[in-house]
Amino acid sequence: MSDHVLEILEHLPASMQAGLTLLPSSKPIVLFTRHSIRVLVDEQGFAGYKLPLTEQGRQLASAWGDYLKQLTGREFRACLSSPIHRCVDTALLMLEGCHENKQLNENQIEVVKDALLVEPGSFVQDGAVLRPLFMQYGALEFINYFLGKQIAGMKHPVQGVLDILGLLYKHLPEQDNSMLLAVSHDTILAVFLAVMHDETTVSIEDWPDMMEGAYLWFEDNGFNGNFEESTVHWVWRGVERSRLVSSFTV
Repeated sequence: MSDHVLEILEHLPASMQAGLTLLPSSKPIVLFTRHSIRVLVDEQGFAGYKLPLTEQGRQLASAWGDYLKQLTGREFRACLSSPIHRCVDTALLMLEGCHENKQLNENQIEVVKDALLVEPGSFVQDGAVLRPLFMQYGALEFINYFLGKQIAGMKHPVQGVLDILGLLYKHLPEQDNSMLLAVSHDTILAVFLAVMHDETTVSIEDWPDMMEGAYLWFEDNGFNGNFEESTVHWVWRGVERSRLVSSFTV
């Protein structure tokens, strides 16, 4: 690996390599990640959906896709993304890096854009009602105000997590030694992980960095493809946890 690539990978959150030894060898894995490095937010501090990846971010996404394959021996065999350009670009660049910059159609991998990986969609149902409150509170306070509550204009947070888990389960590749890539946003990952951990608040230390994500996999517990009866395992910042999908109650 060249010095230039190693320099690029220095911008990868350290947590992304910390959990790799915890992954099973006989299960397809999900990498549920925030997009790569984007341009700075506007003067109000809010990241609009039009903000693109920086050149550094583009290089990091490609290098991480390649390096992840080298570290694990796994290739991405399926891909989901928020429809927002910086997420789609992250997905495409990671796929290209993983597959040695071959044309994606040679590998028959489609970047499936899904509304559950953006807002409104995953947790917010009525953006027109909630957007002014989001702008008033800011992302962190907004999440902590609504987390764990049933609020008009939002799904219950647990239902949003179940919807995302179901989406990931549905798109798991069939090959054991393979990965599903799912690219989303910081707010979605922050709420997702808080609910997974049974936390009712999120701190700034919990906030997912750009190009940081969780690894997940499922066990069917003898029910042969029944999502509701499966166990979900996940690794976040080098710590493995698990719980029955049926333990999530709205």
